Amino acid sequence: MGELSVLVPPQGEGQRLDKVLPELAQLSRAAVQALCQEGSVLVNGRPAGKKQLLRAGEQVVFLLPEPVELEVRPEAIPLDIVYEDSWLLVVNKPKGMVVHPAPGNYTGTLVNALLHHCKGSLSGINGVIRPGIVHRIDKDTSGLLIVAKNDQAHRGLAEQIQAHSFTREYEAIIHGHFRENTITINAPIGRSPADRKKMCVTQKNAKNAVTHVEVLGEYPGFSHVRCRLETGRTHQIRVHLSHLGHPVLGDVVYGPKKPAMDTKGQCLHARSIAFVHPETGERLSFTSPLPGYFTAALEQLGE
Repeated sequence: MGELSVLVPPQGEGQRLDKVLPELAQLSRAAVQALCQEGSVLVNGRPAGKKQLLRAGEQVVFLLPEPVELEVRPEAIPLDIVYEDSWLLVVNKPKGMVVHPAPGNYTGTLVNALLHHCKGSLSGINGVIRPGIVHRIDKDTSGLLIVAKNDQAHRGLAEQIQAHSFTREYEAIIHGHFRENTITINAPIGRSPADRKKMCVTQKNAKNAVTHVEVLGEYPGFSHVRCRLETGRTHQIRVHLSHLGHPVLGDVVYGPKKPAMDTKGQCLHARSIAFVHPETGERLSFTSPLPGYFTAALEQLGE
């Protein structure tokens, strides 16, 4: 059995354990609640319940069970690997590939491919379904994704995400134009009460979310933008842009149900990523070229 120790930050003062700790520990809320039920979450050395109110500076220890045999099978799926060493790898994910197995997608995922490529050398912090996955991008989003090969690398990268020192920049084609060339969208995101599969800007059961947007080019009725994530909420860029009336082109979930043009899905690409290597301390940065579907859309808009 392994241990994971975290300190409650100032913003966790007076908050429920199962609301504050999932993000800090890079675990799902359900996983934290299950560990509490098993008596495997200790606050200052004592077992804690999921509803326990925390105090800033308290030490929380998770007693993590040994990883169980992963039922998802390795698959010999080609990967576009941008960087790899014994601690981590950076993958350029194509549009249409699901990151980890889920109902309806138990094969052909990035995890299936990673299990084959890494031969089991992946971090186990996020459980058997998401080995090595430190952060994720949507099925219909292309671009760069970092994968941890061991738990130490995973924790080091997760801490950078929590501290907002992990740089992630996306490029998108969106509906409409902004009045300014640069804007910051600071609006909390939570689960949509109308559709549990969607997220929305809301004050209820939400987490703060910040996206910095820069206009790179304008076309009749559309804009090409760069988005830098300060936080990393589910569907953050898509939700923020849609909230302002500028949904991503081709996004039928948060934008028009009938796309303005055939882009084979949303025009959103994880363009660049930068982080400090958890072992060497070297800051690494990588950039992915805009894929064909994205450049084709820009060419069509410019005609």
